[in-house]
Amino acid sequence: MNRSFVPFAQLRRQPTIVVDSTGLGAALTLAHWRGAATPEALRDDTSAGSCLRALHAPATPGLEAQAVTANHFDIDGFVGVWALLNPELALTHEELLRLVATLGDFREIDWQHPLADHALKLVCWLNAEEKTHFYEPFGAPARRRREDEASAEKFAWFLPRFAEVLLDPEAGRAAWAPEYERVKAAAAALQGPLTQRAEYPDLGLVVVRTPAPLPYYALFGPTAGFDWVLSLYDGQRYELECKYTTWIDLESRPTLPRLALALLAARLNELERSNYRWAADQLTDTGPLLRLSGRPLTKAERYADPDGRPIYASSLAAGTVESEVVAFLQKGYAGLEPKKYWTWAEVRAANERPR
Repeated sequence: MNRSFVPFAQLRRQPTIVVDSTGLGAALTLAHWRGAATPEALRDDTSAGSCLRALHAPATPGLEAQAVTANHFDIDGFVGVWALLNPELALTHEELLRLVATLGDFREIDWQHPLADHALKLVCWLNAEEKTHFYEPFGAPARRRREDEASAEKFAWFLPRFAEVLLDPEAGRAAWAPEYERVKAAAAALQGPLTQRAEYPDLGLVVVRTPAPLPYYALFGPTAGFDWVLSLYDGQRYELECKYTTWIDLESRPTLPRLALALLAARLNELERSNYRWAADQLTDTGPLLRLSGRPLTKAERYADPDGRPIYASSLAAGTVESEVVAFLQKGYAGLEPKKYWTWAEVRAANERPR
């Protein structure tokens, strides 16, 4: 079958498979978004994973549709779309594509995996070419464009070019090398004596003490299985992030619901003596951050690497911030059990319980 990509606005013009998105009238939805109508047998941590599962189940109702679409461009969604358009090649390289989608969406990777290096090169190539030829993720509104419309141009550019770099990463070296080298150096630094790591598995929290902010692929790379990352940098600079793993329907493991960070921000502000104030993103943000605020960050800046945004010095010692975060999570999760497929209504109800 020869499938083709169509812009999201054309969803209802023909039977269409919707990837990493939701839309009325889809012949088949293959998305890990919370509450998406992905068939139960095809659920996966990533939307690309659901697409690959579908290729193993050719009798899936709706998979006969010849049009494929998505309402935004990101690495996970792109890999899913590309896989549906290139099924034989996708299944041949399924393990690699799964690593690419996971690194692109969750910033997680096992550096010991034999395909990890290849996956990082592909992700860095996608990132570099996206910025060179188009705009950064979440950058469409600043250009007064709708993402579902503007992203179609990205798909049109990347879909015919991806296979070459998949099969021969050296073909894209000029593009991927700068970010690749930066991430590899940062990942090595995290293994050095200046970095300390503490884990609180019952809370889904990992604490990383390291001298300076780092790229996400290095910082989050070894955090699979955790949903909160507290970064403690030299100079009393701190950020707490709730990972994207609690925004989507994670298939591989149960999770605790994400917690709204306003109460923790208020508590830290009671203690804070600097000229900055603690502030947090909303519960439904894809990756809510708690940090000392200067000027408000755009969504594109929040999504970009920590070493590319200002992180302000607090009056609080690192140990104090860690203790307050742990106490907040312990109190918020008291009496709750991890499970799969939280609805947003359940997440909000968990946050509305008396504490």
